[in-house]
Amino acid sequence: MDQDFREWIGRTEEVHDPLPFTQAQAAQAALGDTSQPIIDGMPLPLPWHWFHFLPRAPQAELDDDGHPKRGGFLPPIPLPRRMFAGARLQVHRPLVVGVPAVRLGTLRDVAHKAGKSGALAFVTVSYRFEQRGALCLEEEQDIVYREPGAPVSAPVPGPQPALPAGSTVRTVLPDSRLLFRFSALTFNAHRIHYDRDYATGVEGYPGLVVHGPLTAVLLLQLARQTTTRPIAGFSFRGQAPLFDCGPVRLAASPDGDRLSLAAHGPDGALALSAQATLG
Repeated sequence: MDQDFREWIGRTEEVHDPLPFTQAQAAQAALGDTSQPIIDGMPLPLPWHWFHFLPRAPQAELDDDGHPKRGGFLPPIPLPRRMFAGARLQVHRPLVVGVPAVRLGTLRDVAHKAGKSGALAFVTVSYRFEQRGALCLEEEQDIVYREPGAPVSAPVPGPQPALPAGSTVRTVLPDSRLLFRFSALTFNAHRIHYDRDYATGVEGYPGLVVHGPLTAVLLLQLARQTTTRPIAGFSFRGQAPLFDCGPVRLAASPDGDRLSLAAHGPDGALALSAQATLG
């Protein structure tokens, strides 16, 4: 890449959303969360704000891979593969369902590196979420751009790593129905999550790719089932992709005022690591 895009640092955007209860109800249905009815005035579960403030790119402005065309708030980095690789969240007060909210975004950094598979670009974006003039959430997201890699082999089933005593475990089978509904919830047309021919034939994956944020959402769902304490912070980092090729083990392990969270693929490899800070 000849352009380093550092001139984009400092760009801002402002997005408003009414936080309707209908979107939270759709999320609850897709995730199989029957813990409580969704009504206006209740706290929005973390990190369900990812189902709001969504991009609305017209159909004509989508690239072949389903992502919106480059440019706008994020820099037009030409590397073809894009992924939401990690985030750090701090809760000041929960967002409330049915109360209009604003998301204030700032592009914090653009960095370039050379990896084993070629050139990489890392974009860091920070967000502030406010309701009625009060700060509710702060979030920093990492977006990675990279060159196409070699085809990925299907995971070979293997033993799962041992967990600390007191851990809570859930096994999920991410199938095409769940991946499609999550894509719909986030208005994400990236074809690797629902178009099997594209995912396998064009991008070289062994199956449909599980959204990294979906895995993070499922881990936080497990965390809420594990503790009665409020979640004051959350961070995650993607380590390896997951596919609809077999079961995924989700684990929550107590660690003082935190929960250590992890998702392992059917081969036992760590796919996503996370931490929830308890209030």
